Amino acid sequence: MTSNFPERSLTRSPMSQRTLFNTVMTVVAFTCGVLALLPLLAVLSYVIIKGFSSLNLAVFVELPPKALQKGGGFGNAILGTLLMVGIAALISIPFGVLGAIYITEFSSAKVARWVRFAANVLSGVPSIIAGVFAYGIVVLALVKLNLGSYSALGGGFALAILMLPIILRTTDEALQLVSQDLRQASVGLGATNFQTVSQVVLPAALPAIVTGATLAIARASGETAPLLFTALFSNFWPDSLFQPTASLAVLVYKYAISPFKNWQSLAWAASLILVLMVLITSIIARWATRQKA
Repeated sequence: MTSNFPERSLTRSPMSQRTLFNTVMTVVAFTCGVLALLPLLAVLSYVIIKGFSSLNLAVFVELPPKALQKGGGFGNAILGTLLMVGIAALISIPFGVLGAIYITEFSSAKVARWVRFAANVLSGVPSIIAGVFAYGIVVLALVKLNLGSYSALGGGFALAILMLPIILRTTDEALQLVSQDLRQASVGLGATNFQTVSQVVLPAALPAIVTGATLAIARASGETAPLLFTALFSNFWPDSLFQPTASLAVLVYKYAISPFKNWQSLAWAASLILVLMVLITSIIARWATRQKA
C-alpha cells in the first residue's frame, strides 16, 4: 500500500533558522560559562603561585616571627582557625538543623514563613555587625566575669551567627525536596512523626544538609571582621578558650598590609592554606555523602 503523502526527511537542514539559533546560543552559553570561571581561576592561580613559593614545613609548626626576623610560621593561626570554626560548628549546626526540622515538619505555615524571613535577613547582615554583637554579648560578659576579654569563645560565637542562617535555609530546602510520598508511606506503616523525620526524611536529605554545613564552614573560615572584634590576634599557641587567639584570616589581614617582606610572604602562604582547607572540607563532604548514598 503506497502513501499519498510525500516523504519528508527527519534530518534538520544545517542552515535552517532553528539550527543556527541553537548553535549561536550554545556558543554564547559556553562563552558565559568560561567567563564566569575566569575570576575563580585567576584568583586561585595567583594565590597558588604566590603562596606556594613561600610554603615550607616551618610555617606549620613555628610561631609568627618578629618584624625584622627571618623565617617563622603560623601554626598557631591554623590551630586557632580550626578551634574557632569548630566552636562555631558545634553551636550553629545543631540549632540550624533542629530549627529547620521544626519549621518544615512541625510548625504552622505562618511561623515557618516568619522564621524563613528572619533567616534571610540574618544571612544578609554584614559580618562586622555580627562581630559587634558578639563583642557586646561575649567579650564584655567575660570582662565582667573576670574570665578574660578577647577569646576563641567569642570568635566562635561570632562565626556561629554567620553560619546559622546558611545551615537553617539549606537544611530547610533539603527537607522540602524530600518527596511527600515517603512521609505518607512511613506514616501508613505506623511510624510516628518523630520516627518518620529521624529515620526517613533526614537520611534522604543528609547529602544536601552536609553540603549546606560545608558552605557555612567555608564562609566562616575566611571571615576577618568578626574576629577582630572578638578573638583579636595572638603570637602564641592557643592554650585556653578565654584568651586572644590567632586565625589565618586575621593573620593575612595584618601581614599583607605590613611593609616587611617576610610577613607578606607568610600572608600569601596563609592564603593558600586557607584555600586548601576549604577545598579539603568540600572534598570530605562529597566523599561522606557519596559513601552514605
